[in-house]
Amino acid sequence: MSTPYSGATPAGATPQGYAEPTPQGYAEPTPQNYAADYSQGSQAYSGDRGTPTTPSGDPDIGGVSVGALIGEVTKDLSTLMRQELELAKVELKVEAKKAGQGAGMFGAAGFAGYMVALFLSLALMWALASAIPAGWAGLIVAVLWGIVGAVAFVMGRKKFQQVNPKPERTVDTLQQVPGALKPN
Repeated sequence: MSTPYSGATPAGATPQGYAEPTPQGYAEPTPQNYAADYSQGSQAYSGDRGTPTTPSGDPDIGGVSVGALIGEVTKDLSTLMRQELELAKVELKVEAKKAGQGAGMFGAAGFAGYMVALFLSLALMWALASAIPAGWAGLIVAVLWGIVGAVAFVMGRKKFQQVNPKPERTVDTLQQVPGALKPN
């Protein structure tokens, strides 16, 4: 978006969504979906009125009141903010899904690891108990599992630090808004 008029309708063209005037001179209003993609038709336009352009591509605002221009800019900003919020929701949903999948995998791996650890620990303890007293064998096995648990904790924490809760694309596009509102 380089200017607030980037989607302006060329001079002399009928903007998409405008009905032909009735004999009384008024057209039937057409419903406008501001969250819709405007690339459906052949002509893109700004707001529901459309800003005509000169042959050089600049906005032709000579016969338009300041109030109408401000109204159109306000409507465009409102549309932009709604679209940015929708983009933020989508990005956060994707990141939350990644975090949820990671947490679910941790849970499944934890249960499977618990079962394996339980039986291997018992087998190791019985094997060590044949050479040393059973109490010492149990303590050695417990220390080994303490080390394994610490390593697993560090690795899990590192994975969760990779989750990015900040909606990057939304932040990037919102940073472009002030520049688009400044005159060239």
